[in-house]
Amino acid sequence: MPALILLTSYLLGSLVSGVLYSRARGADIRGRDLPGASGTYRQYGAAAAALVTGGDLLRGALAALLAQWAAPDLGWLAALGVVLGHCYPVFFHFRGGAGIVPLIGVLLVTAPLTLLLTLGVAALVIPAYRAWGQRRVGLNAVPFAAAVAVPLGMLFAARYGGLPELLAGGAVMAARSLHLLRRGGAA
Repeated sequence: MPALILLTSYLLGSLVSGVLYSRARGADIRGRDLPGASGTYRQYGAAAAALVTGGDLLRGALAALLAQWAAPDLGWLAALGVVLGHCYPVFFHFRGGAGIVPLIGVLLVTAPLTLLLTLGVAALVIPAYRAWGQRRVGLNAVPFAAAVAVPLGMLFAARYGGLPELLAGGAVMAARSLHLLRRGGAA
């Protein structure tokens, strides 16, 4: 059962909404930006970003629901798989996004209070980072905010639930963020 949850979640994650959307428009967003909500917003506007965000949330939530149905104690495998698939999608030559929204989808199902508190921290960090650090660091604001909010989210998760899922998804996101930093923020 664990292998099935991990594999199914990974395959769900590999259906990167931003890549699918951009290809439907006749391009591949990864040539210009990351295929997540922020990159889609920059390249295609708010309506496209909302659609991509919904798809990414849905994939994370579906992975979590699958795990809850099959083996409730293995939600962390769903988080690991769906975020890994989004960051390194098998269907798109292992070049995906940062994994933030699929992890949010998992936490929406498994730990909504932890999610709310963590998103609150991210909402405070994003404007500050954009004002002083984005040009110097070269990483988009949302992955940077996630790098700050996820560790604080772990404290919330230890108290309110969702720690295994946050650790699993956060580990993949941290590795992907380091990968993006080494490449200068490019996909």
